[in-house]
Amino acid sequence: MPDTAMAIRNVVIVGGGTAGWMAAAALCRVHRNGTTSITVVESDEIGIVGVGEATIPPIQTYNNMLGVDEREMLRASQGTYKLGIEFVNWGRLGDVYLHPFGSFGRSMEAISFHQFWLKYHPLGLAAPISEYNVTAMAAKLNRFYHPNPEPGTVMNSFAYAYHFDASLYGRFLRNYSEARGVKRVEGKIVEVRQREPDGFIESVVLADGQSVAGDLFIDCSGFRGLLIEQTLHTGYDDWSHWLPCDRAVAVPCESVKPLLPYTRCTAHTAGWQWRIPLQHRIGNGHVYCSRFISDDEAAATVLKNLDGKALADPRPLKFVTGRRRKAWSRNVVALGLASGFLEPLESTSIYLIQSGIARLLSLFPDRTCNAIEVEEYNRLTDLQMEQIRDFIILHYKLTQRDDSPFWRHCGSMEVPQSLTRKMDLFRRRGRLVRYQDELFSEDSWLAVMLGQNLIPERYDPLVDMLPQDNTVTALRRMRELVRQAAESLPGHEDFIARHCAAPV
Repeated sequence: MPDTAMAIRNVVIVGGGTAGWMAAAALCRVHRNGTTSITVVESDEIGIVGVGEATIPPIQTYNNMLGVDEREMLRASQGTYKLGIEFVNWGRLGDVYLHPFGSFGRSMEAISFHQFWLKYHPLGLAAPISEYNVTAMAAKLNRFYHPNPEPGTVMNSFAYAYHFDASLYGRFLRNYSEARGVKRVEGKIVEVRQREPDGFIESVVLADGQSVAGDLFIDCSGFRGLLIEQTLHTGYDDWSHWLPCDRAVAVPCESVKPLLPYTRCTAHTAGWQWRIPLQHRIGNGHVYCSRFISDDEAAATVLKNLDGKALADPRPLKFVTGRRRKAWSRNVVALGLASGFLEPLESTSIYLIQSGIARLLSLFPDRTCNAIEVEEYNRLTDLQMEQIRDFIILHYKLTQRDDSPFWRHCGSMEVPQSLTRKMDLFRRRGRLVRYQDELFSEDSWLAVMLGQNLIPERYDPLVDMLPQDNTVTALRRMRELVRQAAESLPGHEDFIARHCAAPV
């Protein structure tokens, strides 16, 4: 007989928003045993940050796990498709490059495609590297269609994610969750009760006196970390010496044509501006370092660079980049902003919620919250945060801009040894390495390194073992297939109008 005496019976999620309702939806999908209750404690008095409107391809895995219909989700969240991120002014003023999803070219004789490109592009025998990536070409042409899963086809390497209104996505998941038995309790928490002698959370008490008890608590209370930090005092690792931006100001504006299938990140004097196209508006924001620009100047910068009329006043946000020293402590697991913050330069905010949920489900505890499982959760969380941190730092470190104190600081700063090693390996001979199943692929590292002018000194010597004529012919054929595939796709805006347009 199974031992159920110590099984988790009551899960309490503190805070709603994107993180809270993503957690609730996943848990109610998995826990369909009729004995585990899931409660979300949420207060309408407390606003949500609401950033994270751009995603990366793993979001499809999460939605598929829920059994969510993609088109229904996009209609409900005013969503569009995303094929990558365009970076403007990051290497030098005037530079533009795309970090696309999907892969560049195909390897030949087990040698990575980019090594051939490194040899033949300087000779004028290979096109710009983006022309070998079908996702990049579709983005440039404002096209979209779903990938072809058949192996060997060009569209097999096509990949995509979404832009959506994060608040509407949270509402969509709330409806999903409540339809499957999740209980929502409205109220502001005024007291957190711990049990003796181990300090586990027993319950939270609301302003109206109601007590909500649980066996496992998920802290989705945002930056304040009501349970993980204010109650359990786990501590915080500050990474602002590597990622100095500490504020943001967000403002939506009216939509303009065309409806682009990619995010744009434009570097300014002391930070950068995001542009996220939705069906009903464009999301914009300016992430900046307050040591180098005032709040008023930052707000003026984003307003000056909108494509359409502003739909609201700029909304300020303060943060410290870094992570909790323990994302899981006692019987509390922190998700979203409660677990730490990495600026949304590579659209990882929602992914970090998703991956935290996946780790929790794979290490789901009983009421004892076994220490070895908690330690493993924290080890994996720390590793992933560090890997994503390094990828974001890369964008700042590789700048050649010297037009402002901010960019001079970024270009000259010391970076983690783990990142230095990756840059040195690539600089020497174009070597790309990934450690311990990290999130970003070799193609992602390649796009940013080349896009920001880190050009290897040499290429892999094995490239010279293949006949030049055959290699150049293969490169030309790859480019033709990519172009033909991209040009055959329908327009992004037409595809949305036909399949997933939100109600007017």
